[in-house]
Amino acid sequence: MSSNDSVIDLRSDTVTKPSAEMRAAIASAPVGDDVYSDDPTVNSLEERVAEMFGKEAAVFTPSGSLANQLAIRMLVSPGEELICETNSHIARAELGAAAVFSGITTRTWLAERGLLNASDAMNLAKPNSGPYLVSTTAIAVENTHNFGGGTVQPISEIAALRRASQPLGLAMHLDGARIWNAHIASGTSFAEYGKHFDTISVCLSKGLGAPVGSLMISTKDRVAKARVWRKRYGAGMRQIGILAAAGHFALDNNIPALRDDHRRARVLADACAAAAKSVINPETVQTNIVSLNLSGASQSAAEFSAAAREKGLWISALGPTFVRLVTHRDIDDSQIQRGAEILQELLKRAFVA
Repeated sequence: MSSNDSVIDLRSDTVTKPSAEMRAAIASAPVGDDVYSDDPTVNSLEERVAEMFGKEAAVFTPSGSLANQLAIRMLVSPGEELICETNSHIARAELGAAAVFSGITTRTWLAERGLLNASDAMNLAKPNSGPYLVSTTAIAVENTHNFGGGTVQPISEIAALRRASQPLGLAMHLDGARIWNAHIASGTSFAEYGKHFDTISVCLSKGLGAPVGSLMISTKDRVAKARVWRKRYGAGMRQIGILAAAGHFALDNNIPALRDDHRRARVLADACAAAAKSVINPETVQTNIVSLNLSGASQSAAEFSAAAREKGLWISALGPTFVRLVTHRDIDDSQIQRGAEILQELLKRAFVA
């Protein structure tokens, strides 16, 4: 396709662009120097988001990875262990940051579609292992689970994990980059999620449509220490009210619309299953992520993605047979319908007998 205007970009919900109204909020934001804690717009955003999750404080970061890494550092000392699901973002997509920056070791448990079962985590955890073995000190849970296909973690399993882990001194971190989607899909309140975790990261620049920004949420003491590490990592920022204003706008206006993203993802999943039943079970699509399993196809994921791109549909090949599509606020129903038609055409060709 020659023009990006005709492209249907389903690579990620990170490709969203600020709306005209969000840009107006950015342009008119009161600002100050955040390194001196003088920016009123980011201060109010941090207070707002902390309150949403029932926590004392929050710190704004330029990325979700940094928010995760600051949180982990507050919970796990060098030489100690974090555990998480094998395909979680912290384990797969943060380039070993916990080890590189904080000297943290990581072990993982494998779960189908990333779905949390408290017993899986507790069977792996080895707290208080003495002077000769590595001790587990924290557990990370991703909700929704990106590489699991947008899986919503059951609040019952989160609560069960908290009950089992807390008496052993194990802390819990929530990678809530898409917690907004989990909230819409499950109806579980942000405060209910928040009460089970010691630290939380949330992202404003995915489905909510802000251009930049995440927050790490916890106690006042942990957040104060995290601010020092944010500066040490080179992420001390100045007049970031122009970014925080986008976050305020997103929280004011964009959460309910995630329901449309979820509906559109199901349309894509139904279309794909109709063309090639083995690639996906539409019943597993809970939010805005559609994961296609191309095992048995005549094309690799990379070849399938390239063929889709030739037709104006941009999708992500994330493994030899794994293709991911992500719906978002910059895609409308007509584009979803066209995308579904392209996918059906390509799947029928890839799975021809």
